[in-house]
Amino acid sequence: MIRVICSVLLLMLMQSGALCARRVRGGRTSQPRRPQPPPTNRGDTTESFPLDFTAVEENMDNFMTQVKNLAQSLYPCSAQKLDHDMKLNFLRNTSVTCNDGSPAGYYLKESRGSRRWLIFLEGGWYCFNKENCDSRYETMRRLMSSSKWPQTKTGTGILSPLPEENPHWWNANMVYIPYCSSDVWSGATAKTEQSGYAFMGSLIIQAVVKDLLNKGLDNAKVLLLAGSSAGGTGVLLNVDRVAELLEGLGYAGVQVRGLSDSGWFLDNKQYHHTDCVDAVSCAPTETIKRGIKYWGGVVPERCKQSHEGEEWNCFFGYRVFPSIKSPVFVVQWLFDEAQLTVDNIQLTGQPVQEGQWRYIQNLGTELRNTLKDVPAMFAPACLSHEVITRNYWTDVQVKGTSLPRALHCWDRSLHDNRHNKAPPKGCPVHLIDSCPWPHCNPTCPTIRDQFTGQEMNVIQFLMHMGFDVQKMAQQQGMDPSKLLSMLSSGS
Repeated sequence: MIRVICSVLLLMLMQSGALCARRVRGGRTSQPRRPQPPPTNRGDTTESFPLDFTAVEENMDNFMTQVKNLAQSLYPCSAQKLDHDMKLNFLRNTSVTCNDGSPAGYYLKESRGSRRWLIFLEGGWYCFNKENCDSRYETMRRLMSSSKWPQTKTGTGILSPLPEENPHWWNANMVYIPYCSSDVWSGATAKTEQSGYAFMGSLIIQAVVKDLLNKGLDNAKVLLLAGSSAGGTGVLLNVDRVAELLEGLGYAGVQVRGLSDSGWFLDNKQYHHTDCVDAVSCAPTETIKRGIKYWGGVVPERCKQSHEGEEWNCFFGYRVFPSIKSPVFVVQWLFDEAQLTVDNIQLTGQPVQEGQWRYIQNLGTELRNTLKDVPAMFAPACLSHEVITRNYWTDVQVKGTSLPRALHCWDRSLHDNRHNKAPPKGCPVHLIDSCPWPHCNPTCPTIRDQFTGQEMNVIQFLMHMGFDVQKMAQQQGMDPSKLLSMLSSGS
């Protein structure tokens, strides 16, 4: 039956392709002619697009990827007219707003026929008192108001609708929720005279999900709640709430999952203590302790019960993760730039001192320890921040596996386990680098000097970071020249 469907599909595509080609070459449609007999095999060198029929029943998404690639190759004039942008929609519930009271909303690109939905939470720091929020409103109004949001947004990385940029999720319904609540997606408080601002991050997510039920989400099979930075933390705080919301509305059949990118922060001690002036200079624990009260922050109920009276703990990945029931995939750089910033490690100007270098290496060790019991995760030993919406997100690898591949393996493992099958072999989902310093993974993103903007190779970067080749070679039990040679080759 599948072969019959495919044959019909291919015939339609080739006929459409031929029609398109005539239009492009001649500028007008030629007169209809009688059907020609099928050509005999004369060594035609036209590029072929074989379809893997054996994989269809096991993996319909992969099959459809092949069909779409074929369709776009045969019908380029149609592909050129495809509208890939996500369109702005404001919430129907106008009482759910951004910080300044302007309407909250989301961007949507529908993929008709697909039962997979990806909802992405934008990141962007936070504020924790009125003075701090006033300052933020003057300099970063886009993250507190919808008044100047554009009408469309183009998806990149895992939000891209192009198979070559997004090999596993290109055909999903894409939703992008701008961050305009400054509360790590946790707030549930309307604007008051005392606070001066509304903090409704958690309510915005709930309202978006309700709106989407009228746009096809009611027929969804999988909903992936994804986010980067503060959005990544927002995933950890809200993924179970989304699952519970859908179940309560009668849509328990929707499989809700989470993808947290660069939101697994540690509540460790700063390298050196500074006065708590803003979200960058304050210790993470101090800002969250102040913020959760100011925002009226909501945390997962099970985590709240585990940390009664100290709910701020639930904003830190390794503390909230054990209480989460929904499947969650964690993506985290072992040397996250945002973590180092709040820890008061400055990576610009003068080379890093030995004490700072030790702190950075210890950070990687601490992150590894907190991630060891996370079943599905991807943790490269790189100095960076955010990845899933970057155009290089397909290039970074851990132990030979890319992030899109790891996410595909995770999807397969969840599907197979639901059908009591053994997890797929050769398809890893727990990937963490073991090398000990930043950018020891040769697939890390390009390094740029944050002061000059110039690209640096690995040796230049490590020297800037205060890397002592002689000492490190001694620790590794090798000759310094051999270590330099390994670093130069990206080993």
